Amino acid sequence: MMELSQEERRQLVSQYRELRKLTSDLITPDEVRSVRRIIDNALGNGVEFERDGFGFNPVLRGLTTASALCREVSADRNMVIAILLSRLVSPDNDALEGVEDDVIGLMAGLEKVQSLYRRHSALANENFRNLMLTFAQDIRVIIIMIVDRLCLMREINHHPDEQLVQQIARESAYLYAQLAHRLGLYKIKGELEDMSLKYTNREMFTRIARKLNETKRERDAYMKAFIGPVKKALEDQGLKFDIKGRTKSIFSIWNKMVKQRIDVDGIYDLFAIRVILDVERIKERAECWLAFSVITDMYQPNPARMKDWLSVPKSNGYESLHITVLGPEGKWVEVQIRSRRMDEIAETGVAAHWKYKGIKSENNLDSWMNHVRDILEDAGSGPMELMKNMKMDLYNDEVFVFTPRGDLYKLPLGATVLDFAFNIHSNLGCVCVGGKVNGKTRKLNYKLHSGDTVEILTSSTQSPKLDWLNIVVSSKARNKIRQALKEMENRDAELAKEMLFRRFKNRKIELNESNLMRTIKKLGFKTVTEFYKAISRNELDINDIVAEYEAQFKKDEAQAERVSAEEFTLQSSIADETDTGGSDVLIIGDNVKGLNYRLSKCCNPIYGDKVFGFISSEGVIKIHRENCPNAAHIRDRYPYRVIPTRWSGKAGSQFVATLSVVGSDDIGIVTNISSIINKQPGASLRNISIDSHDGIFHGYLIVGVENTEILKQLITKISTVKGVKDVQRGN
Repeated sequence: MMELSQEERRQLVSQYRELRKLTSDLITPDEVRSVRRIIDNALGNGVEFERDGFGFNPVLRGLTTASALCREVSADRNMVIAILLSRLVSPDNDALEGVEDDVIGLMAGLEKVQSLYRRHSALANENFRNLMLTFAQDIRVIIIMIVDRLCLMREINHHPDEQLVQQIARESAYLYAQLAHRLGLYKIKGELEDMSLKYTNREMFTRIARKLNETKRERDAYMKAFIGPVKKALEDQGLKFDIKGRTKSIFSIWNKMVKQRIDVDGIYDLFAIRVILDVERIKERAECWLAFSVITDMYQPNPARMKDWLSVPKSNGYESLHITVLGPEGKWVEVQIRSRRMDEIAETGVAAHWKYKGIKSENNLDSWMNHVRDILEDAGSGPMELMKNMKMDLYNDEVFVFTPRGDLYKLPLGATVLDFAFNIHSNLGCVCVGGKVNGKTRKLNYKLHSGDTVEILTSSTQSPKLDWLNIVVSSKARNKIRQALKEMENRDAELAKEMLFRRFKNRKIELNESNLMRTIKKLGFKTVTEFYKAISRNELDINDIVAEYEAQFKKDEAQAERVSAEEFTLQSSIADETDTGGSDVLIIGDNVKGLNYRLSKCCNPIYGDKVFGFISSEGVIKIHRENCPNAAHIRDRYPYRVIPTRWSGKAGSQFVATLSVVGSDDIGIVTNISSIINKQPGASLRNISIDSHDGIFHGYLIVGVENTEILKQLITKISTVKGVKDVQRGN
């Protein structure tokens, strides 16, 4: 057992007597003897009491914390007993037989939160406060932790381990002070923040404290002299109000110095006067401005220092008028004017909004904490008794989990290992095969619990699956999985397209896009994308596609062979949207005009293109471009049907042309392209079709143009549109 110094023995006796006085009406002598017997039994079983990291005696630490709880918050029998035993006896110790379940529950909560608290790397995370509240389950556990930290901060002044002191001080400012604020323990919050500054920047703390001490008497007298005439003037206006002066805390003064980048001597408003009006909400602003008028009539205001958060409240709901006036003796004084409602919002935050808007939310932290604050401020006896049944189910729809490095993440209730992987990074989620949860290997669908430590296991051969959508519960994971699956489908479709084109090339089959489109349509596909996806999913065999394509091509040839060269006679034109009906635009053969012809749809020739005529099996002359994909085949197989053709030099009618446009799927890009076509003389837009995915669009534009020169101008202008990557004339 640890050795006790003479000073420690004196402190133990002193703290014990003080605690007995504070709890004389709560804890009977028999209960005191019972607690001592439990400790003695633990000692008898060989339990070694160790000092904490600062070298403090655990019994003395428990007595100090229990006494502070009674003084600073409220005396509570079960909380006091739990504090005295928690550092000495485990909640599952047999020595606790006969101790009330509520006390053992508090001890278990303290042990659980302490185990969580030892994960120092996550303390600065806002989620850690939420996880700490979730782990505590009982609000009294959090109150004990705050009071215990207050006692520790009071004891570590001038401790030799300066680095450890500063670490504790920083934790107190961003964790325990914030928890105290949420609970409405403003006095404790202020003391924790001041001591935190003292231990992390002792020189600055001392300077500010000395400045306040030097001016305290003078400051108090000045506030009294300033308030007197203001109070009378406001009363003369018939206003109902409270008016008070307060000195700013050392921490808040330092905070203002940092924000304004000035020294302590540059802060002239070390104290503030607050006017709180009792007024109906409908009259709040009017009476605040009336008070403003009264005060500024008495004292000269500084316009540069006026803050009107009445007309335009802060984003957090804060409403108030702040003015700085030149008071007696030429000193500047800050005056804050607000209603009682505004003051409650300023003190308690968002929770006060619900009080005035009639909104109830039992599971919301701020609303719930506001209820706790009301209980703590209750003048009645034993407010802690009212908290016994107030369980901390504030975050029953969320879980908080750690990475092995101690980083803390918030996830929805029911989140799995796979949810956690995608929450960290989508690339990690895509290759996730499972995880180690608290050291044990778990599957993708394992549901996580608050406080779990999760390490993601990956494999380079893993890829997202469609059934993963049934495993995850977070919207982020669902969206990432869908996006990954779509990207995989598109990649597979591109590979399928390459495979098909390679097969055509290997078999020395000349690929004609129009024939391929007819083949795709005959196979029952409405879009080219779905066709290639079917190939990637092995729903179509490439050999079958090639065979169908060849069959389609041979069918066209067979139809053409039915008529011999000797039997060819020029027939009248067959109705078609591209028939010219005997126009003299083209000269066919040996300067012959007036023949009926068609402009071939496979290449859509327009005025200005180099062209030739081909007598089809129907006896109709079809006009092809010299660079038509079918030109080589026609000249090779049917040279006797080819007729020299040229444009006559007479333009005027419009010809159909197809443009293929690729670009970014930006807002307004289609509108911009359409506008260019419609504004181009001698051109018109006849049809447009767009296929867009993954931010890229591929569009086909059917345009009417008078000649190739106009078409070239259109291509040039469209290529300059923002977002357009490529413009090509199609077949």
